[in-house]
Amino acid sequence: MLVKAIREALGAQGLILRGGFHPGPDDDAPPGTETLLLIGNAGPALWRVFESAQPTGQDSLNYWTKDILTAIAAQFVATAVYPFEGPPYAPFFAWAKRAEPVHPSPLGMLIHPSFGLWHAWRGALAFPERLELPPLEPAPSPCDGCSDRPCLTACPVDAFSNGVYDVEACAGHLRTDEGADCMALGCRARRACPVGMDYVYEPEQAVFHMTAFLRDRPS
Repeated sequence: MLVKAIREALGAQGLILRGGFHPGPDDDAPPGTETLLLIGNAGPALWRVFESAQPTGQDSLNYWTKDILTAIAAQFVATAVYPFEGPPYAPFFAWAKRAEPVHPSPLGMLIHPSFGLWHAWRGALAFPERLELPPLEPAPSPCDGCSDRPCLTACPVDAFSNGVYDVEACAGHLRTDEGADCMALGCRARRACPVGMDYVYEPEQAVFHMTAFLRDRPS
């Protein structure tokens, strides 16, 4: 019942419960944590709530999300953890692999069998008690059956061609007229993936994230 109530509280804010697990000593969870629930978003649902709230300022999405999760953590007597606070930074990718069936993609991002590449983790709730959780249902990586790998050839500057993300090539392209498509609609390589097309970010959402990406990498 507690997990259901948490799921409903998150849903009202466009957030989703991304699974959970009972951490061991090697999981780097906050001390005393018996249950860790991952919180995130997929598609445009969170964006629509965020946009209607009209928060402003640099890193507005992070601070807005933190305000929401801090309140939810207090409501359910948990400790909130965020991926953008550190160092040391919490190992969210490792936690995600414990909580739900996500896999590394050729682009380096973790791909979800339903959400594709259109998802993110916004925080976690750490509980001192051991909550009852449904067992993790394994699912194969959708990349295993993808022979064409269109994500690797869609980038105009081949930022993923060598198996390592060329951040500078990507940012440089976005600053040119030729990069207007990626700025307006989101990463072309990401859009080339056929998985999770129902969760593709809306144009305003894509612009927000691409602008933040460039702001963090001044020319």
